[in-house]
Amino acid sequence: MDKLEKIASYFNEEHHYQTGIEALRTIALSTPVEETYKWQFPTYTINSKNIFAICKFKSHFGIWFFNGVFLNDPFNVLENAQEGKTKAMRHWKFKAIEDIDKKLVLAYIKEAIENQKQGKVLVASKKKAKQLEIPLLLAEALSKDEKAKTAFGKLSTYKQNEYCEYIHTAKQEKTKINRLEKSITLIKQGIGLNDKYKNC
Repeated sequence: MDKLEKIASYFNEEHHYQTGIEALRTIALSTPVEETYKWQFPTYTINSKNIFAICKFKSHFGIWFFNGVFLNDPFNVLENAQEGKTKAMRHWKFKAIEDIDKKLVLAYIKEAIENQKQGKVLVASKKKAKQLEIPLLLAEALSKDEKAKTAFGKLSTYKQNEYCEYIHTAKQEKTKINRLEKSITLIKQGIGLNDKYKNC
């Protein structure tokens, strides 16, 4: 089934909010958006950038604005998609077709389109790389063994972290020393702690 068929199926499916989503679609298609199908919902884009989607559920139907955080929302109709997790997306929920104010919905859609054209998009912030914390035992061993120190420096940060975690999580001192000895042997060979398992 191609996208056009999926869109048709979505709107033609018998559902208690069928007339509601059809009304929203009529408003959507009166604007210059392109209609496509993503994440199992009719989605509306400008220059292939997601603006909003029309959704239907058991207890409501409505519009998802992908960057709704930038909408002025003077009537306070928008909800955070998932409080505490979702930063950009906002939902406008309806319970009945009578709840739809066509002029107001159109105004919100037009503002969302304009925001996209102006580049008002919330970019996910990159997580800071976890700072490498080398256990004291490993740090001392590396400082005394130049070959191991050089080899450790050539490993990826991920592999370095594996060794640090491996030694650090040992509860008993004897276990820490055993893990350290094993680690130094592998480090000198220039291989990661779990490389042998990854190649299986």
